[in-house]
Amino acid sequence: METYAKALLYAIPFFVVLVLIEIAYGYIVKNQKYTLMDTVSSLSSGLTNIIKDSLGLIVVLVSYPFLLEHLAIIHIKTTWVVWVIAFLAIDFAGYWNHRLSHAVNIFWNQHVIHHSSEEFNLSCALRQPIANIFGYYALLLIPAAIMGVPNEVIALLAPLHLFAQFWYHTQHIGKLGWVEYILVTPSQHRVHHAINPEYIDKNLGQILSIWDRMFGTFQEELDNVPPKFGVLKLSIPQ
Repeated sequence: METYAKALLYAIPFFVVLVLIEIAYGYIVKNQKYTLMDTVSSLSSGLTNIIKDSLGLIVVLVSYPFLLEHLAIIHIKTTWVVWVIAFLAIDFAGYWNHRLSHAVNIFWNQHVIHHSSEEFNLSCALRQPIANIFGYYALLLIPAAIMGVPNEVIALLAPLHLFAQFWYHTQHIGKLGWVEYILVTPSQHRVHHAINPEYIDKNLGQILSIWDRMFGTFQEELDNVPPKFGVLKLSIPQ
């Protein structure tokens, strides 16, 4: 938690500057993707979530160090190999954590705040829930624990992995050619946030797009289906 809090101190000003740059760019090209109250809502939810995480207001159901101590069958030395394995383990866990957040109602109830904006811009990346007070993420890192990936490596990579998901919350970047086959891009993440029937619950990857392609949740952004953002409203029969 201390590592995460320190990382936040460096990341927050950088994120704010990028949001301001995107607002300025939208104004210059006369294609503004921000509204005042929506942006305030995103920044407010981000701030409360940061305060919660920094204060450690979370009930950890099982910790990674506990799993590491009891499940490790080998111990990889801290070389470039362990960093690669740790990154793949975190990204794989992130995909399934994200997929559970869309598939299980109680988890969607926490995650829906991130999708609640009818805009799509960099500030949406900061729109995070304060309700996720139970920490179960370590359970998805069991493969890393079995391989003996040190806790220090996970503790450093996890916040960097999270922050690397910021940049693709934008409508000002189009498709990126061959990069689309490897990384999650703005085009792919626009699909993820869209409520069009073609796009629902697609592109759940966080950094690598290979998981979506492997597990059947990939959807390309279609030229004839512009994404519509927000959340679907439940229709109650009269």
